[in-house]
Formats: sequence, C-alpha cells, structure tokens
Amino acid sequence: MIRLGSSLRPRFVAVVRCSTAAVSAFVMMAHAASAKSPFDGTWDTILSCENAAGALGYSYKFSSVVKDGVLQGQRGSKGKPGFFQIDGAIAADGTAKLYAEGLVGASEAAVGGRPAGTNYGYHIDAMFKDDSGTGKRVEGRPCSVEFKKR
Repeated sequence: MIRLGSSLRPRFVAVVRCSTAAVSAFVMMAHAASAKSPFDGTWDTILSCENAAGALGYSYKFSSVVKDGVLQGQRGSKGKPGFFQIDGAIAADGTAKLYAEGLVGASEAAVGGRPAGTNYGYHIDAMFKDDSGTGKRVEGRPCSVEFKKR
C-alpha cells in the first residue's frame, strides 16, 4: 500500500478523479463514433437517369453497404470506363447528403457526348426510412436513386 503524506493526498485524489473523468469521456466518444445505425446493412441500389440534352437515359443496379451510418456503394472496376461510386453519411433521422462520382461508360449516355473514361461527379439528397430510401440528383441531368434493404 502506498502511503501519502497529508499534503500530497488531496493532489493525488484530484489527479485520479481527472484521469477517471478523461478515460470515461474517451470511452463514451469511442462508443458514439462506432455506434450502430438502424440503416446498417446491405442495400440494393438502383440509379436511373432520364434522357437529357441529347444523352440517352440509363439505369443500373448494384449493392451498397451502410456501416456505422455511412453508405458506400460501387459499380464496375475503379479506374475503368463505367465505374461509379456513391458515398455519404446517413443521419439518425434518415436524411443523407451523398456524393456520386465515376467515369463515363458510353459517350451516348453522357451529356455533351463526353468520351468514355471522362470523370464526373454530383451530389444526391436522399431520405431513408426503415428498409427503403429514395434520392434525387442535385445538379445536372435528372436522376433518381432507390434503395431497398436486403
């Protein structure tokens, strides 16, 4: 047992209390950062874009995964024409600000006839509820996204 002089005892108690509070705060922050979200899981995702400005419309289906409230999905091979990915956080109330980016797959489906392999990106405002969600492209041609939890 460690014996502290009467002059050191209050300082030691204060240090122990501060250390305990700091450890408790760290544990609570770590738990909150890795907290499960009700939206966690695998989602079937369908992106559909209408004909626009001479570009053909298109639609494709791929899987997205939500882990700790963050959605990530992709289609195709990174760095190759036709690659597409979508990412973003889903808030506890189901609102999501997502970002989509990729590489043009076919110039016929790209506004302005941009060549295959050209980079593009845009924002999507989405809303998730229970086992489904919908979203709309914010800028550029009209596109919608549907999400269905597996």
